[in-house]
Amino acid sequence: MSATNPASASDTPALAKIRTDVVGSLLRPDAVKAARVAFDEGKIDESALHIIEDEAVRAAVRLQEAAGLDVVTDGELRRLNFQDSFGASVEGYDASRSTLKVYERRVEGAAPGRRWDIAQMHDVGTAVSHRRPAKARLKLAHNIPLEEYRFVGAAAQKPAKVSLIGPDRIAQRFEYESSTAVYRDLDAFVADVVAIERQIVTSLVAAGCRYVHIDAPGFTAYVDEPTMAQMRGRGEDPVANFLRSLKAEGAVIAGYPGVTFGIHLCRGNQRSMWHREGTYDAIAERLFNELPHHRFLLEYDTPRAGSFAPLRFVPKGRVVVLGLVSTKVPELESLDALKRRIDEAGKYLPLDQLAISPQCGFASDVVGNLLSEDDQKRKLERVVEVARAVWG
Repeated sequence: MSATNPASASDTPALAKIRTDVVGSLLRPDAVKAARVAFDEGKIDESALHIIEDEAVRAAVRLQEAAGLDVVTDGELRRLNFQDSFGASVEGYDASRSTLKVYERRVEGAAPGRRWDIAQMHDVGTAVSHRRPAKARLKLAHNIPLEEYRFVGAAAQKPAKVSLIGPDRIAQRFEYESSTAVYRDLDAFVADVVAIERQIVTSLVAAGCRYVHIDAPGFTAYVDEPTMAQMRGRGEDPVANFLRSLKAEGAVIAGYPGVTFGIHLCRGNQRSMWHREGTYDAIAERLFNELPHHRFLLEYDTPRAGSFAPLRFVPKGRVVVLGLVSTKVPELESLDALKRRIDEAGKYLPLDQLAISPQCGFASDVVGNLLSEDDQKRKLERVVEVARAVWG
């Protein structure tokens, strides 16, 4: 399936053109972390945990709305890991429930600002955040994103968006070689993933959600030599994987008029570390022209991302959200430096097709990056300050 432009200029959804954005996750407050540990240890039940999470989500909404953002999220505060939008929502994996302490152990001894060994992700735990096989065909059992949206949508004055992990990452984190009794190949598995994700998207749209954000960090795997070597070592063809994923990502969002879809690419985000490197150049032309999403949220906070030159391939009508504000370090980017970066991007794409956001989430899992809640607040405010200075 070759994707087409999602909408003409006359019927592009209003949220497709907003100038500020957020990737999804926020730092987990201490109260949420403490409640999660108590729940993991059986000291409180799920209803008690939810009461604490509910208040934290309300506070997260207030934070984002006070900063002036055009769209808000629930901070993914109920998730142990951003990939739980799928892994914890389905049955069929040979996987187990994870805990906060599991995620803390995964980053023990790690050095901020360094490349993190992705092999650490393959132990037993929640599917997708760990590479796990299937013991039965997957089915939607617990629609976590819908539950999240119903709460944040009611709590927010601004439009609320929901983030889902995309089929590319789900396929990369599927131990297909141990699943042949269930799925004959990756194509069969991905077909089920697409069907389940469409169930989730359909339910969100029916509930009133008008902005669905797809997290697709794995697309940078196709420009990262060590990760492609891992694929080849499993007998996979990285090019075939890339093309399969382009089709699957497009299929998930096809046929929802009036709904804005964004897709986020990054190079990993774990305790202020990263997983991959490589510029967008090798995949940009196909990525931007075959994915039908309205908004491309691209990590651009370090030289690992390369130049803005690949933006020349972005079609008219699409918006690139420049992830210029780092969520990995506490230092606040200057207003003038960010404006200069936007000017540089403007050499390759008209200013009307640009927006700004943090480069990634502040806490892709419950552990979070190495900065404070005050740092987080100042960075969200800086995103809005830059947008007002540039676009008015």
